[in-house]
Amino acid sequence: MPGIVLERSATQALPSRAGDPTPRQRNLDPSLHPFARAREYTRALTAAKLERIYAKPFVCSMEGHGDGVYVLARDPGRLGVVGSGSGYGEIMLHHLPSRTQVRKIKAHTSTVSGLTFTRTRQLLSCSPDRTIKLWSADAGTDTRADDEDEYYNSLAIAPQPRAGGSTGEAPLRVFQGKMAFNAVDHHRTESQFVSASNTVQLWDETKMDPILSMNYGTGVETVLTVRFNQSETSVLASTGTDRTMCLYDVRTGKAERRLVLQLRANALSWHPTQPTVMLLASEDHNLYTFDIRKLESPTQIYKGHVAAVMCCDWAPTGTEFVSGGWDRTVRLWREGEGGSRDVYHGKRMQRVFAAQYTADARFILSGSDDGNVRLWKAQASDKLGVLDGRERAAREYRAKLREKWAHAPEVRKVERQRYLPKPVYSAGKLKRTMLDARKVREENARLSTRKGREGKPKAERKKVVLAEQE
Repeated sequence: MPGIVLERSATQALPSRAGDPTPRQRNLDPSLHPFARAREYTRALTAAKLERIYAKPFVCSMEGHGDGVYVLARDPGRLGVVGSGSGYGEIMLHHLPSRTQVRKIKAHTSTVSGLTFTRTRQLLSCSPDRTIKLWSADAGTDTRADDEDEYYNSLAIAPQPRAGGSTGEAPLRVFQGKMAFNAVDHHRTESQFVSASNTVQLWDETKMDPILSMNYGTGVETVLTVRFNQSETSVLASTGTDRTMCLYDVRTGKAERRLVLQLRANALSWHPTQPTVMLLASEDHNLYTFDIRKLESPTQIYKGHVAAVMCCDWAPTGTEFVSGGWDRTVRLWREGEGGSRDVYHGKRMQRVFAAQYTADARFILSGSDDGNVRLWKAQASDKLGVLDGRERAAREYRAKLREKWAHAPEVRKVERQRYLPKPVYSAGKLKRTMLDARKVREENARLSTRKGREGKPKAERKKVVLAEQE
């Protein structure tokens, strides 16, 4: 009887390419792996701990301003270019990949209160000195250098600031106003921009006077912020010092609707993918999302700051947003979740007046009144640099494990735990005590009357909007 010869293919036992791992044979029968779920839970807990161990969100700090940084702007056409404006009237352009200062301009005699890029590599700035100025934001002489490498090479021939001073550069155009300007924003596609002062004014870049002036009724207010909707480009929104949020339509040339809120809204941001969703940063330490089709109450309340929220910005993906506050922290939020997913702070960072995502949603910029622009990672444990395939696969596997086991008590505790500065922690503890006491007091007052006992307590969302005016 001839002997039996076992023949196996070499591809089943050897790597297909040099450097690949050796193939391993696995039997996926669940009956052979009774402890698979326990092992997976252990891996999820380990992944959560590793994520916190490697959470180093701070990337760098870009200095150069002589006063606090109050406005930030990102260039929609160039990934690595951002602008910042200070209380000293200076504008600085930064190149993020090289972390260098490209240009420094003494733009205004007062604080730079608004800053925005146009679609043609130009920069608009406004100030309480009653001027709006248009600047060239091209760092090199070749305006066709859209590639990041070409742009980086063009930095060598860019006008660099003198030591201890700013470039003596003249603006391309100066628009004069009758009142102080508090904000400016550019249209997505057309050569138009909008400004905020005592009214909302629409300007054309080629004309020296506003082509349209809009306000609500005969009320006198100071408009704090104004933003174009990036999807419905004829719609814009503003917030004012009289605790109002107002919607305008450029096609009709008038205000369409106005909300009166409990406290003033310091900033607003339109959702990048949902044209009807708007985010408000309020003086009452909270953020609110509104659907402009139904403005009687916010769709979600975001709580976490222990002082006034001064700025907010959506990520380009539309799934997250960032906020900065008077409590000297930068907080990151997921859409629809009432608590922040992460909080960033620094020993030397002061009150945060501006915060923005970069165009690729990988990094966050913050400007504070200590004069620095700080660059943070959007995901605190992300690795900077190139990842090989195996490392990327391992990171994705650990992320899925953390997502699957996020409900487990130990994993949830590791994911949620954050160490805060003592003033922030103490203020949060005091705030919770005061809110609990207020709830008890309001509930006792409600139950002390017959009408209150028969009714229901008023929902938090219903308390935000005092009046809706059309």
